[in-house]
Order: sequence, then structure tokens, then C-alpha cells
Amino acid sequence: MIAKLYITTALRNGVTYLKECFFTPPFKVANITEDKQSNKLHLMLMSSSPGILDEDKYELKVELAANCVLELHTQSYQRLFNMKMGATQNMNVHLQPHSSFIYLPHPAVPHEDSIFTAINKIYLEEGCTLVWGEVLTCGRKLNGEVFKFSKYHNCTEIYFHNKLIIKENLLVQPTVINVHSIGQLEGFTHQASLIYLNETADIKQLNKAISKFLSLHEGIVFGISSLQKNGMVIRLLGQKGEQLFNLLQDISRKLTLLTADNAI
Repeated sequence: MIAKLYITTALRNGVTYLKECFFTPPFKVANITEDKQSNKLHLMLMSSSPGILDEDKYELKVELAANCVLELHTQSYQRLFNMKMGATQNMNVHLQPHSSFIYLPHPAVPHEDSIFTAINKIYLEEGCTLVWGEVLTCGRKLNGEVFKFSKYHNCTEIYFHNKLIIKENLLVQPTVINVHSIGQLEGFTHQASLIYLNETADIKQLNKAISKFLSLHEGIVFGISSLQKNGMVIRLLGQKGEQLFNLLQDISRKLTLLTADNAI
């Protein structure tokens, strides 16, 4: 199945609204914004399919006008079913000056023999804020499908004024590389990452605050690295997808609040 999604936002009286939306099955988009006076627009990306099937091709494009704020939510875990040929997903995001985009999708659950490749390209202009996350599970752990998938590849490229500034390349092939070995997951079964970019944020202060917050949680290990562009990347290892997903959401909220406090 070839599925497409196209979303554009605009600003009206200081409020972000959905200007244009086009999608083909199995995609659907719902506006779940509760505070209609808030500048932030909340959209829910839904799917009538139980998951991604063999030879599926997803094409997603999101465009934000200047000063818009969009948080794109997902409905449920992304299941990647058994495959022979593989499935692909391409996502392009374009942010105009001083716009903000938050995307923290539910964890991906690759079933046995699944083959999946995702390519994400994000284009930023001056004054943009980006919160971009990912959670990968080992598969259906309760079904005994621990790292039984064939290949999971997710590559994210972030551009500033069309110049590549960040490239996140996650490739997991359990039949090729031992995921439990030193330098790999070393006994953990779930992993997550979050990329945060904000030109005006105090990254050192945010680093300390997030480190303190994460150190209070058991069952995980984490690392935080500052980026060449004003921002950070946070990596988490754990044993539960829900825990990592909730932590990414908590981190996103804390980053927003701390950055807003510093701006006052």
C-alpha cells in the first residue's frame, strides 16, 4: 500500500491553525487541541491499519508557517508485521522562521522477520524549536519475539538553512550484530532518543535539570550530549517501552517550561 499525508499550518491572530490537510488510507488526522486560544496546535495522526505491512510505502510531509507551534501525536504503538520485501517511510518537515515542532511518536514494535526503513528530513530556519523523539522496542517480548526482527533502520537528517547539522542513524540488525554485546544494548531491550534544538535555550542549565530528573528513575541508563548547534541529544536504555515513551514526554514538557521560565 502507498499512503500519503500532507499537513500545513498557518497563523491567525496569534493562533496556529490547520490550513491544509490531505491524506490517503489508512491515515486520518484529528484536531485534538483543547485550548483553542493557545498558540499550539495539537494534531493526532491516526491509522485504520493494524500496523505497517510488507511492501507498504508511507510518505509524510509537514509544513509550518512562521511563528506556528505544532505538536503531532500518534494514536498507538507502531507495529511492524512479518515481511519478506520490507516497508519504508519517508517524512519531510519544513519549519519557517520562529516556528516550533514537537513529534514524539509511540514506540515501534518490530515483529519477527520485519524489515523497516525510515528516512526523516527536517529543514529549519532561524529561531525554530524542534523536539524530535523515537522509541524502539525489542519486539513482542511476551510472545518470545525478543530481537527476532530482521532489520530496523531509522535515519534522521536535520538541516539549518539547507545545511546538514545533525544526522541520527539508527540501524539494528540482530542477525548481523549481537545487540547484547559491549557497545550495543548490553542487556537492555528498549532504547529511546530525543533531539532538542532551540537557539535561545540555556543548554547547560537544561542539561543539568534533565540529568537530575532522569537520575530519579530506576531501570534506565541515560546519556546527554550537547550539539554543535544550540541543542542536545538524549539517549535512554531500558526494559519497558511505556516507561521510555512517558519519559520522553516528561522531558519535552520540562524543556518547554524551563525555556519559558528563562525567557521571562
